[in-house]
Amino acid sequence: MISRQHPFFVMFILILVTASGCIQPQTTIHREDTIPSSAVKYTPADDLFPPVLHDSSWEDPVPVPGDINTAGAEDSPFIPCCDDTTLYFFFTPDVRVPVEKQVLDGVTGIYVSHKTDDDTWGSVQRVLLQDADKLALDGCTFVLNNTIWFCSAREGYTGLHWFTATYDQGSWGSWTLNEFDPAFDVGELHIATNGTTLYYHSDRAGGKGKHDIWRITYENGEWRNPTNIEPVNTAEDESLPFLSADGSALWFTRWYQGSPAIFRSLCVNNIWQEPQMILSQFAGEPTVDSQGNIYFVHHYYDGNGTMLEADLYVAYKKK
Repeated sequence: MISRQHPFFVMFILILVTASGCIQPQTTIHREDTIPSSAVKYTPADDLFPPVLHDSSWEDPVPVPGDINTAGAEDSPFIPCCDDTTLYFFFTPDVRVPVEKQVLDGVTGIYVSHKTDDDTWGSVQRVLLQDADKLALDGCTFVLNNTIWFCSAREGYTGLHWFTATYDQGSWGSWTLNEFDPAFDVGELHIATNGTTLYYHSDRAGGKGKHDIWRITYENGEWRNPTNIEPVNTAEDESLPFLSADGSALWFTRWYQGSPAIFRSLCVNNIWQEPQMILSQFAGEPTVDSQGNIYFVHHYYDGNGTMLEADLYVAYKKK
């Protein structure tokens, strides 16, 4: 379930979290306070490899307005179905820190922002999904109704596992281990609004190449029948799926000419069509609101291939 274009997932194959000898997280510190003074806030004017739009139905992409982007790394955006005012994302303060050490900084993890009256994104809050005295590094955010699905490396568990939590009285709680059949090799996922169809990426056997998009269905109390979505997959990496609320469009990330790009496949007569490239050049992990605006992560790189920073971008759908 590791995506080459997503450094957060690379971390999970490196890290082992146990209950002994750990530094306790500091949940009261603010994320801005942990960004090193040497970090540079990059802008489109500084960008050597800006995202490229391939469809005139959208405006040219810009950094998400508001309080979300910092000189740290914002990644993995997710807007829940039917709630255009809520945006989840992953944050880590310094892309130069080895991934196995991010769990110790007390701030790396899932965050949320809500849209303000002037259509920008407001103050950012940490989404806490573990007891304050326990270490956890959470990501892979997916929310449907009052349930959040997330993957986590945390104390008391070896390796990476899937969990769910429930939103009640203003906070997430009752987090529960919620594993899939290991044979399915479920990577980052998206569940259809009916709750019975799940799309995910995986490099499991039987695919077309590296990572492919797969589907499983919920039947008689369990997830079953992994099916390769053949029309969208190639010998390259396809990953990080996002399904439109009506199930008519499947968005995903494909490795294209040396960097991630965003593709969309439309469903016609229950058949997924040949995908169209919408955005390229370090544009990945799309999430789309009900107005058709595309939110995604854009990584800044220097000319030597070193990642400098990451921000959330948006391409607004033309009226």
